[in-house]
Amino acid sequence: MTSLGAARASVPIPATGGAVARLAAFLGPGYLVATGYMDPGNWATAIAGGSRFGAALLFVAVMASLMAMVLQALAARLAIATGQDLAQVCRSRLPRPVSLVLWLASEAAIIATDLAEIIGTAIGLELLFGVPLALGVVLTALDVFLILALERFGFRKLEAFVVALLIVIALCFVTEMLIARPTLDAILAGLKPTRALLTDADMLYLALGILGATVMPHNLYLHSGVMLTRAIGPSLAEKREAARFAIIDSTLALVFALLINGSILLLAAAAFHRAGRHDVAELQDAYRLLEPLLGSLAAAKLFAVALIACGINSTLTATLAGQIVMEGFIRIRLKPATRRLVTRLIAIVPAMAVTLIMGEQATGRLLVLSQVILSLALPFAVLPLVGFTASRRVMGELVAPRLTSALAAAIAAIIVALNVKLVWDAIVAAL
Repeated sequence: MTSLGAARASVPIPATGGAVARLAAFLGPGYLVATGYMDPGNWATAIAGGSRFGAALLFVAVMASLMAMVLQALAARLAIATGQDLAQVCRSRLPRPVSLVLWLASEAAIIATDLAEIIGTAIGLELLFGVPLALGVVLTALDVFLILALERFGFRKLEAFVVALLIVIALCFVTEMLIARPTLDAILAGLKPTRALLTDADMLYLALGILGATVMPHNLYLHSGVMLTRAIGPSLAEKREAARFAIIDSTLALVFALLINGSILLLAAAAFHRAGRHDVAELQDAYRLLEPLLGSLAAAKLFAVALIACGINSTLTATLAGQIVMEGFIRIRLKPATRRLVTRLIAIVPAMAVTLIMGEQATGRLLVLSQVILSLALPFAVLPLVGFTASRRVMGELVAPRLTSALAAAIAAIIVALNVKLVWDAIVAAL
């Protein structure tokens, strides 16, 4: 069974036209991956962090993005070297019980992502069109028809649709930043690491939320799967070139995602923290405060437009990731729309429960929690990826360079250590 069915090797690599033409054929997967790095859950953590701590967590966002660049490059390399996605490699090379645990962890991450998309899109509909939040949560299930429509046009068209929405998001935040005008001093201060990250439990919680929203576990499966849509030649030279182009694609896309994520955090710092509003954690509050604090209705409306665009984009990429994970780990293939509907119905239950029982004021906390769940699930994807790409037995001549493997191992160790500290702090607080 191959990932994504007929989409495998469906994007040709031109034999003529030079390196630029061949590079162009590889542009796209990185932007599908980048979509997951700026979903509504990311917004909630960035806004909460920016309003509470100003630009202090900008350093975390930058470091998380650099970690993501290394890990996503390894995910692409794994697919090119083995002809399999990460889920398939896990199934074929790990004991069955271990593989099942990894599958369950990845499914939990996808459901947490879907939860963030449901809430974020519903909030966007409420803010822009006045749709009640509970009704908006139900309406998000209709995005299954978007999946049905796009899958008819081929994988390249889907990539183009995602990139178009990313451009909309970027334009919205460029305008927001021009209105908010964060100071250069605040930006430079935010790029410096702070010791408070290890002493302030609240800051660590939000930092892990940013980490989970940036280095997303299902994105590693997604990237390794969508790389297989390229018709890469069998020779070692063709595979090496494909690996170089894939790294360029993902790095450029993740720099773009970092600019968006940094803009959200800096917007919250400039609009809320600077005005003494350190308690803004809900997307609705952010929307309602942008106009009076910045003196611009456009800023609030653009915020809602970008939020809906993020939710739609994340819908598409989470569906693809879900297909890759399910097909790779347990060899069950569902139609994209069916897979989407099942995952969405599972995620709608907690979203509806929180909305109806606790009200919209609790949705921001649920968004941040979903990103922390992603962070906790992250080691279950990172550790096998780092291990496989460092193994010559698995990768052959395309084994990752030792320096890259050492860096990736250090990243994995940092992620595990931060998660252990978070769990320990939660246990101590409970006692």
